[in-house]
Amino acid sequence: MPPRTAPAATSTPPRKVPLRKLLRAASVACGVQFGWALQLSLLTPYVQELGIPHAFASLVWLCGPLSGLLVQPLVGHLSDRIGPAASPLGRRRPFIAAGAACIAAAVLTVGFSADLGRLFGDDVTPGSTRLGAICVYLVGFWLLDVGNNGTQGPCRAFLADLTENDPRRTRIANAYFSLFMALGNILGYATGAYSGWYSIFPFTVTESCGISCANLKSAFLLDIIVLVITTYTTVTSVQEPQTFGSDEAQNPGAEQEAFLWELFGSLRYFTLPIWMVLIVTALTWMAWFPFTLFDTDWMGREIYRGSPDNPGETQRYHDGVRMGSFGLMLNSVVLGFTSVVLEKLCRKWGAGLVWGVSNILMTLCFLAMLVITYVAKNMDYPSSGAPPTGIVVASLVVFTILGAPLAITYSIPYAMAASRVENLGPGQGLAMGILNLAIVIPQVIVSLGSGPWDQLFGGGNAPAFAVAAGASFIGGLVAILGLPRARIASSSSRRRGGTHR
Repeated sequence: MPPRTAPAATSTPPRKVPLRKLLRAASVACGVQFGWALQLSLLTPYVQELGIPHAFASLVWLCGPLSGLLVQPLVGHLSDRIGPAASPLGRRRPFIAAGAACIAAAVLTVGFSADLGRLFGDDVTPGSTRLGAICVYLVGFWLLDVGNNGTQGPCRAFLADLTENDPRRTRIANAYFSLFMALGNILGYATGAYSGWYSIFPFTVTESCGISCANLKSAFLLDIIVLVITTYTTVTSVQEPQTFGSDEAQNPGAEQEAFLWELFGSLRYFTLPIWMVLIVTALTWMAWFPFTLFDTDWMGREIYRGSPDNPGETQRYHDGVRMGSFGLMLNSVVLGFTSVVLEKLCRKWGAGLVWGVSNILMTLCFLAMLVITYVAKNMDYPSSGAPPTGIVVASLVVFTILGAPLAITYSIPYAMAASRVENLGPGQGLAMGILNLAIVIPQVIVSLGSGPWDQLFGGGNAPAFAVAAGASFIGGLVAILGLPRARIASSSSRRRGGTHR
């Protein structure tokens, strides 16, 4: 009787990561976005309290984009090149954890910048420029953006690895990420809108840090707690896959090209659809950045007619900032709802059309802000100085509606980039870094130009919002005309072998 031969080995496809684990893997976005929401709603007013004029406040935000130009592509490149056995946490999660630790150190530095500045000899008289505090703040702000880039880039690549180049699951994973960003925004803006944190954390009030500063400090302490919880959830959510789309990642001992050469050299492999994604991303963020810079400042100045550097108008200004934070919280509620229904919208209309329509909606909202600014400027306010209810409600409605296109901005570009670069050579980490270049370069342009541009037309925030309206409109047209509208094939058509590009 002839010996039995062993049955031929059959290759079984790896089991897909359950959606509930993808949800947990995306949860770090909540902790990161909590701090980012505080940063957006409170830090522009805060730097003006430290003595930086409004015309130069946007220059402070250059720290973020300049660090993002290098940090996220470099971190993505390094995480692509680390072998699966190099760390017990794999190749993405060590960078996620290190980035979260950097964020925690940064928010402590920013929150205590006024106290540290006093140690360097700052004059704490109201209205004085606190040079020491400004220097400490800039260091903390730079670290904060380094941590944000060092966390979000690897996390996006982590999700792309887990979804195995499945466009639908990639969009779902990025929608989860957007959903957690919405939750972080809600927590952050709600925290920023509450003015009583100093009474819960009385130790935050010092001679150099008054009530508004103490509220900022307390809010950042809360952020650290949320960040630790969400980072732990992400890091322990699921094991990273042992095989990757990039051949170089599978062979970490192979000869590697220099980072910058590989970064820019990989651009030659990009197809026209990828370039269209990068172009629309750049235009979209050129529209978003004036809003993220000046949203609460606009509410404090143009709507509430306050000023952070005029003692008689400071209270009105801070009332406006808190109302702006409340509006951003409503914005985040809509952001979260849109994230839930986004996959259905993309399946019905196509991701390119959804993105384009959202940019047109942004244009209408920014134009509405210009109209509201004009009406408020030419309206008689009551003797109390409080703005009319109609003006405040109209402003809050605009803030709220903008949550829908923001959810699309947080999700569709990353999903489209991840599903299109997998087979072109760059790993997902480097691909997310390249996409980040399309985000930070417009931010550098806006940061350098918005202050002088606003001053050219008499100050205020309206000129920057006019640029935002123009950029979003052009981006919307490019997305509608230049991005693919193909829908995801239904399960029945996939069973029949049908494909869609």
